[in-house]
Amino acid sequence: MAKISIINRNIKRQKLINKYSEKRANLLKTIKNMTLSDDERNAASIRLQKLPRDSSPVRLRNRCFLTGRPRGIYSKFGLGRNKLRDIAMSGKIPGVIKASW
Repeated sequence: MAKISIINRNIKRQKLINKYSEKRANLLKTIKNMTLSDDERNAASIRLQKLPRDSSPVRLRNRCFLTGRPRGIYSKFGLGRNKLRDIAMSGKIPGVIKASW
């Protein structure tokens, strides 16, 4: 089980990402627009740098929904490999069965 503070930090980052996503996308589009002058593009770049660091989606970490484990996450289920196996073995995920060959 991950520390509660680490899980809460990830939740806080997710809120910041949602809050600034539209503004960040507009600034990135402005920066990549080659028809604009260099001054306008530089100004957009500076405004992008002034946004909070945690508003960048790169800083978000995929974590298990139940335990907060940061590695071995199946994004389709949002669970870590251990919990996915436990839940699948108990038959709580429809369509998931143990492989046999």
